[in-house]
Amino acid sequence: MKESRLMKGNEALAEAVIRSGCDAYFGYPITPQSEILEYLSLEAHKRTGMVVLQAESEVASINMVYGAAGTGKRAMTSSSSPGISLMQEGISYIACAELPCLLVNVVRGGPGLGTIQPSQGDYFQAVKGGGHGDYRMIVLAPSNVQEMVDFVRLGFDLAFKWRNPVMILADGALGQMMEKVELFEQMQRKTNIEPWATVGKPKDRERNIITSLHIKPDKMEEINLHLQAKYKEIEKEETRFATIDCDDAEVILTAYGLVARICQKAAQLARAKGIKVGVFRPKTLFPFPYDAINKLAAKENIKGFLDVEMNAGQMVEDVRLAVNGQKKVEFHGRMGGIVPSPEEILAKIEEKFVGELV
Repeated sequence: MKESRLMKGNEALAEAVIRSGCDAYFGYPITPQSEILEYLSLEAHKRTGMVVLQAESEVASINMVYGAAGTGKRAMTSSSSPGISLMQEGISYIACAELPCLLVNVVRGGPGLGTIQPSQGDYFQAVKGGGHGDYRMIVLAPSNVQEMVDFVRLGFDLAFKWRNPVMILADGALGQMMEKVELFEQMQRKTNIEPWATVGKPKDRERNIITSLHIKPDKMEEINLHLQAKYKEIEKEETRFATIDCDDAEVILTAYGLVARICQKAAQLARAKGIKVGVFRPKTLFPFPYDAINKLAAKENIKGFLDVEMNAGQMVEDVRLAVNGQKKVEFHGRMGGIVPSPEEILAKIEEKFVGELV
């Protein structure tokens, strides 16, 4: 039976981790995501036997995830911005070795140590690879605490389906805010042995060797071509998005995560003034919903797009690629941990579009 609770975003995510049948969490505290490690430390092992370990660093924690994932278990870590930066080498190894794992980034303002306030400045890092080499992660972008819960189970499912790292890209505000959530039932931890896992040398098959090191260039290219083909399949099958009042809209707000919710209010304010505004929200940042945005841009009633983010302009580059010159694309961003208000988004709509609307 589902259970309803009022929970903080980080703690709701951690509860979902336990209920998802996760086997191991390795992490290191950093604001504003430390409650994930704290909650798991208190609750996980006594309830399911799950391993929870505070590593000596972010570098250590991602390599522990690498090792646990190699055994076919459900392994994960979480961190915030500069901590994720320290994990990039290990994430690249995991992607090349085709191992499933779940990563959580509760983003804080930057660059540098920055601020503990919310930001979306890690979009490029998450979506364009982040570390070295031509790898991709599946990236899920929750916009409320319920999705912080739901995307844990989805993230593990996608990770094992594609044998690929999956990242939940949230922000400091979502991690700290409290909302009512519906929690799914407790799932059992895995007991089956994955055919690709490293578990010694079983009697019934040859041992597996997992590595990301391929000295011969023709072998390395073969691995790369295989990965790129897999990413194309992910793009075909796993693209997710939501549209709100886009059918009759003349202006489309594009936004992800928390900002998409703020854009919904801005759209309501605009419609109260007779300006037809819709909202397009990617739920997956990779794969990005290029085709859906392109089809929207082709509609005659659409005059343009306003992309809103808590950064200097990152997802807007993908929006412009998707629109492909059919309509104009404007941008509004806030940085340093400042969250845009519905009123300032409305003002930007009026500044950039009202003169062009019927």
